[in-house]
Amino acid sequence: MNLIKSKLAGHGLRIGIVQSRFNEAVVHKMTAACVTELHKLGVESAHIDHISVPGALEIPLALQALALTREYSALIAIGAVIRGETYHFEVVSNESCRGVMDVMLETGVPIANGILTTESDAQAEARVLEKGADCARAAIEMANTLAAISILKDAR
Repeated sequence: MNLIKSKLAGHGLRIGIVQSRFNEAVVHKMTAACVTELHKLGVESAHIDHISVPGALEIPLALQALALTREYSALIAIGAVIRGETYHFEVVSNESCRGVMDVMLETGVPIANGILTTESDAQAEARVLEKGADCARAAIEMANTLAAISILKDAR
């Protein structure tokens, strides 16, 4: 049995971040936490590209454009959808997350989904720092996992 173990080493990885501007205060904190964790794990600043889009529904298209360049080891989606008084919350939450998943599965580029969907500003604030760091770790781990699978496949 071959056990594929991934690692949290970001050296040599190229990461793309797509961040929405809606709920900007929350999103900015999450992005800062994500970038800080990427640096801690060895990703160089020069290997991180950051794109800003209007809202969560625009994130998947920008991710797709980045993924199709084949220049990135992993991508990270960062946004915040906070419940309001209308049905719009469900539409934006569901469709933005579905779009992220579709891009990942269609392109084979790992994407850490950091689009927060919360009931309130307080819930978003309580999650933002850990979610940002989690996205960095997930992106690096999945990039390394896919690289390990490729190496295993080539060895056969």
